[in-house]
Amino acid sequence: MADFNPLDPRLRSDPYSIYRELREEAPVYWQALMQAWVLTTYQDNLDVLRDHANFSSERTRAKNALVQQLESYRLSSGLLGTTPTMLSLDPPAHTRMRSLANKAFTPRVVERSRPHIQEIAEELLDELPRPDALDVVSDLAVPLPMIVIAGVLGVPVSDRERFKAWSTDITAGLGSPFQPQSVLDRARDSSNAIADYFRDLIARRRSEPRDDLLSGLIAAEEQGDLLFEDELIATCILLLIAGNETTTHLIGNGMLSLLRNPDQWRRLQADPSLVESAVDEMLRYEGSVQMTSRIVDHDLEFRGQRFEEGQVVLVLLGAANRDPAQFPDPERFDVARRPNRHLAFGQGVHYCLGAPLALAEAQIMFQTLLRRLPQPEAAFDEPDWGQNFVLRALKSLPITSIGSVK
Repeated sequence: MADFNPLDPRLRSDPYSIYRELREEAPVYWQALMQAWVLTTYQDNLDVLRDHANFSSERTRAKNALVQQLESYRLSSGLLGTTPTMLSLDPPAHTRMRSLANKAFTPRVVERSRPHIQEIAEELLDELPRPDALDVVSDLAVPLPMIVIAGVLGVPVSDRERFKAWSTDITAGLGSPFQPQSVLDRARDSSNAIADYFRDLIARRRSEPRDDLLSGLIAAEEQGDLLFEDELIATCILLLIAGNETTTHLIGNGMLSLLRNPDQWRRLQADPSLVESAVDEMLRYEGSVQMTSRIVDHDLEFRGQRFEEGQVVLVLLGAANRDPAQFPDPERFDVARRPNRHLAFGQGVHYCLGAPLALAEAQIMFQTLLRRLPQPEAAFDEPDWGQNFVLRALKSLPITSIGSVK
């Protein structure tokens, strides 16, 4: 009998077998332990993500004990837990905050960033002690998006390492209360530390504005756009975390998919113009964000089931992206797959704000790797996915390469 059990080790090693069982046996599934509906088909997930009138992002409206426990943890986890962000709001409050943050990720801003991203990718490879042996995660996937998003926000170069440590601690707390207390404590402490840091940096930018996103958000606040200081700090933290963690995972997970499918690596080398469709396929096939959630706004019927007000709906993005009803031969990794309307960035009003920047970073990094690592090979037996089943992320990815180009 199919089940979705957060304690099942397969959720870390091979969640897709669980998703497949659920999709075939119970596509709309009530999980008694989590007191939540679990959705696994592409169409059901898409419909819920687009329907903010019936399915709310405001988790405080949940009525089950588990989510109330999560909310209790969240409210004790510092400013990021007590201040609403774009992720936890519905329109019109969501619209107000998103319209301000949108300024950082316009097509013009992203295109202007491409030469700088390319420089960073080249420098990271140039600085490797051994170009024929590296860890894709720690040497490339971690520093690239952190340097980029920190630059967009206006974080000084000297502070980027601290930011990465805080960001890693905070994301490790996702999936609570299924995380050890020590992990939750570090997440809370890092949330408080990063909030204090931004409070000080905002004070400096008020007196000495610069050409960065933080100065722009401060200006919007001062012009009466109603972004209060705590909201400003929470928005900066959200942008910093979302702007580097998920892109780190995209690069690491994407490289693993290519290592496991060397014919697709060779295909990309033969036709580098496929890099855009390849990155989309990486997002579909081995996406970082495996699930998100919504709260039922009012009693309603969904696919023949009665959904009650306040119930939690788990939207399994990783399952939707392998639904054969939407993707022919979904277990096959195909760098030329088109069309590819994956849900890795979500859908609807909460579609990922930083998607254009994440795509640009991944495309440039893989274009560079294709040129500079002619024959990469795995230098590990089994990938280490860690313990977080909400974010599917490699802890390391050591590789070797024959004929590496400095």
